[in-house]
Parts: sequence; structure tokens; C-alpha cells
Amino acid sequence: MIDYKTLIDAETWAFIERTNSYYPPDTIDYTIAEQRKIYNRMCREFFAGYPQGVTAETTAIATPWHRVPIRIYRAPAPETAAMVLYFHGGGFMLGGLDSHDDLCAELCSRTGYEVVSVDYRLAPEHLHPAAFDDAICAFEWASTAYERPILLCGDSAGGNLAASVSHATRGHARKPIGQILVYPGLGGDSSAGSYVTHAEAPMLNVRDLVFYKDIRTGGEDRTGDLTLSPLADADFANLPPTVVITAECDPLSSDGEAYRDRIVAAGGRAWWFEEPGLVHGYLRARHTAGRARSSFTRIVDAVAVLGRGEWIW
Repeated sequence: MIDYKTLIDAETWAFIERTNSYYPPDTIDYTIAEQRKIYNRMCREFFAGYPQGVTAETTAIATPWHRVPIRIYRAPAPETAAMVLYFHGGGFMLGGLDSHDDLCAELCSRTGYEVVSVDYRLAPEHLHPAAFDDAICAFEWASTAYERPILLCGDSAGGNLAASVSHATRGHARKPIGQILVYPGLGGDSSAGSYVTHAEAPMLNVRDLVFYKDIRTGGEDRTGDLTLSPLADADFANLPPTVVITAECDPLSSDGEAYRDRIVAAGGRAWWFEEPGLVHGYLRARHTAGRARSSFTRIVDAVAVLGRGEWIW
């Protein structure tokens, strides 16, 4: 039995309790509309504003079928080494351009890179592979709109999308220069590792994971679908340099370890770091909890390094 009172420090517990006051642990039992309303309110309560000088432009990518909204963040003294394509978290049914607005602005400010946040379609109105298709459209657009290398980044569900795009674009003339995945769900073995050890972790538990997967797929069995579960791929060669950062108290943490191991075994570059005592969704604690603050700095540094085409791990 995990003693979370020992593993998790007071600052992180304060973050958990504050989150639960806006977004109760039983929120998945509400209607989709109610869940979105609750989630959006929580995001507004945690909004930290923009760093000085960062600007944002909201526009859209036109496809033959629909428009994919995006938000482009620019720093006052831009760094032109790369651009960052960011995919937000939210279980594939929550979030959008506003939910991760301040996070993307801070990532832009601290790296100097232009950041493009992608508002992919959400389930259950748009079942898999709609979100993946939008992520690929965003990559294709970026490969045409920018001469700079493209760096993929995402948290939680967005980490899944970033990895899926990396697998799908290995043969692309403008394949990604790197990918940074923050507590991603990659379709790992749910009968082992952190899925068992941290099945009842605060902020995200296995019941939540089953719910989000069923929402994304409409309950259809998509076993082996690489665009749904990157860890289902049999070939991990030629993937971009990869940094995966997970939280210790999170059932998804083992996905990061497994993904790192498979890339390295295939001869690629990958680094995985499990943040001690942190929980899923801790990026919203980056201004109030020391462990989350340190982790966000680690993420920013990884984005900066991979964006320059370097490897230090």
C-alpha cells in the first residue's frame, strides 16, 4: 500500500487539494458538458498570465474538411533555432487553446522559441483518429509554414499525440528534430508497473484512464493501433531524440520508462526521468510547488537543448 502522505510533500498536497476544490475526484461521473465546464473553470483559476513581452495570435489551419484552431506565441527576442508544436492534455475530451495558454506562453518566453498550440478535435463528438488526424495536419502545416526545425511537445493526452506524430512522420522530409513528452499515456501494459503500484494515485487513477480511453474510442477495441498507442509499434528505429518526464505518483509513469527503453534498444536517443513525489497534472503547480517548479525548468531546458539539435543526456 502506497503511503502518499510520505511520498508527496506539503506544497504538492496543497496543489492537489486546490485542484480538487475546483475539479473533484469524481468528476468523470458527471456529464461531458459538466466535466468541461468544471475543467475550464479550474484552468481559469490556475491561469498565471503571460510573461512580459510574449504575444499570441489565434488563427486556424485550413484542411479540406474543417479548420484546426491554433495559437502562435512569440517572444520579444525570438530564438530561431526551432519552433515548438504543442499538444495539450485533457484526456482527449477536455481542454483547448485556453486550458494551456499560460503554459505555452511561458515555454515561449523561457526558450525564445515560437510555440504553436494545437486545438485538436475532442471526443466523444469526434472519436479516434480525429485528434491524431488534426495533429498530423498541424505537423504538415508547420513543415510548410516554417523553415525552422519542428520540435514536438505535449503533456498527458498531448504527449500521446506528439509521440504518435513522431512515429508517423519518420519518413517525412521534415521529420521532427525531437520530442518532449510530459507524463504521457502511450498505451503501456496496464497489468504491471505503475499501473498497479499507483492505480489509486491522487489526480489520476486507473478508473480515470479506462474512462478516457473508452471516450476516445467509443468503446471500440483498437488493440494494436499505433496511432492510439505508440508503445504498440514493433519498430522504434529512427525516432527523433526523445525526452520523457513523468510523475512518480501516476499510473502512467511506466509508459515513459518503457518508451525510453524501446527507443534505446533500437539504437536511438532517449532519456526518461521520473519526478519524485509528483502527480499527474503537476505543471499547474509550477508556480507554487518547488518540485513542480524544478521539473518545469527541466522541461524548458530539454526543449531548448533539443531545439538546437543538441543532446546532453
